[in-house]
Amino acid sequence: MSLLVVGLSHRSAPVSVLERASLNAGAQLKLLQDTVAAEPATEAAVLATCNRIELYADVDKFHAGVAELSTLLAQHSGVGLEELTPYLYVHYEDRAVHHLFSVACGLDSMVVGEGQILGQIKDSLARAQDLHTAGRLLNDLFQQALRVGKRAHSETGIDRAGQSLVTFGLEQLSAGADVQQWARGKRALVIGAGSMSSLAAATLARAGVAEIVVANRTFERAERLARILSEGDDTDVLARAVPMDSVPGELTRADVAVSCTGATGLVLTADAVVASVEGRTGAPAVADTAVRETAVRDTGETPLPGAGSAADENCPLDLSSVPSGFSVMGEAAVAGMDAATLEQHGAWAAGGTAVDRTRETGRGGPEADTELIGALAATATRVGRIPERRRPEPVVEVPRPEPVLFLLDLAMPRDVDAAVHRLAGVRLVDIESLADASADAPMAADVDMVRRIVADEVTAFGAAQRAAHITPTVVALRSMAADVVAGEIARLEGRLPGLDDKHRAEITQTVKRVVDKLLHAPTVRVKQLAAEPGGAGYADALRTLFDLDQETVASVSRAENSTTEKNRGPA
Repeated sequence: MSLLVVGLSHRSAPVSVLERASLNAGAQLKLLQDTVAAEPATEAAVLATCNRIELYADVDKFHAGVAELSTLLAQHSGVGLEELTPYLYVHYEDRAVHHLFSVACGLDSMVVGEGQILGQIKDSLARAQDLHTAGRLLNDLFQQALRVGKRAHSETGIDRAGQSLVTFGLEQLSAGADVQQWARGKRALVIGAGSMSSLAAATLARAGVAEIVVANRTFERAERLARILSEGDDTDVLARAVPMDSVPGELTRADVAVSCTGATGLVLTADAVVASVEGRTGAPAVADTAVRETAVRDTGETPLPGAGSAADENCPLDLSSVPSGFSVMGEAAVAGMDAATLEQHGAWAAGGTAVDRTRETGRGGPEADTELIGALAATATRVGRIPERRRPEPVVEVPRPEPVLFLLDLAMPRDVDAAVHRLAGVRLVDIESLADASADAPMAADVDMVRRIVADEVTAFGAAQRAAHITPTVVALRSMAADVVAGEIARLEGRLPGLDDKHRAEITQTVKRVVDKLLHAPTVRVKQLAAEPGGAGYADALRTLFDLDQETVASVSRAENSTTEKNRGPA
């Protein structure tokens, strides 16, 4: 077994990178085809979800496989290899098996213990099977991963350790309040009719919302989901479908909106959300910065220099890139500046204007920088830190008004403009904020039980694969023995032409029993030894000792793979 996985997930990459590297359905199919066409890989499967992109392959060379799979991921994601590489992780052989089993159990999910990943693994296997890119190894691996995931959920309380991404997102929207009390009576808009959107709609219906409006580019799918919701036995929600161009109007009526589409661009822009809030409240939806400036005027506080103010005119720091609420007077604001800019920033912060040192002294370049860096280092050594030219002004903290619109964006790439986070009267929860919130989520004791299950299953899978690896050699050995018996019986018949059928059959059976008894102990033992770690060499030893034809062994392997292909099917 030479299983290799190369991928990136919410654990290794920021959401902005995952968003850009996301693969649509067409890109996934092309990636699979190109992977098996590449030199090192014979099988391939892609596991792509909202927070992970992983390429699994059976390779004959590790280093060449890593290079090829990394290059293919970069090509098909559209993110340059140099930019993508720092966020990639690589697992090989048993570690790759352990990784997929952990993923299947929900241990590697953004919300630990969520069960949606099992459906995504099943879809990934079905896609690879349809394209015939999954052979014996990946079929066995993914089907076993599904069984391990189901075992973890049935034998442990891992479900208590976490919930679905939808439920977790709704909890974040409700800001810790009981979701059912928070949702009761609200009007909901669900954008998209795929598996995640359908789960969100069903969750909202069970939570007690009064109305659900489903919008989708394919109106028939929206109608089908709305009908399923309306006819459900466990809810009495009013559900209806609308075309996508009705979203702006429906957003004005909605209290909560969930979006999860496969769109490559934004579905809800900041302007669209502003318009919906203004249409709902009649008051302008302002950004937090405007709220803060208003509060400063009302309280009489001295405002901090901020982007667009007259005080910024001569500041060498690009204030437009400074996060909201950040004081540009502090030492952290000058991190990464070169020496000349440091001096300019210091002069500006002291109340003067930025100084063009090159014009003033007639000197510039590395020599001037070296002199200034040396002076700055001496000062830092003496006082213990870079001096501030003026103390930071306190930032006035103003509570945000209560939201009138709640948005849950579960899409990757995002459906809702990130700028909506800054709008007063709106609460947006997206994949990035979910990742931040889940980082501090408590782990249940059942997680340890699941980890033990994963470890046991990895050991068992490795043993089964190593044992299966030697099976074609054992079959070829027995086939050679059968040929020897047949040849000797034919030679006996030539020397004893008068041998009757009864005696011929008895002699044939006796010879076969002798051969079977001689081969039984060695073949059973070699399977046991091959199943142990490091047992891969026993197949080679068996072929060498009995001078087995390599092509005969290969033909047995091909026949077994063909049988597996005919009998394949998800667990």
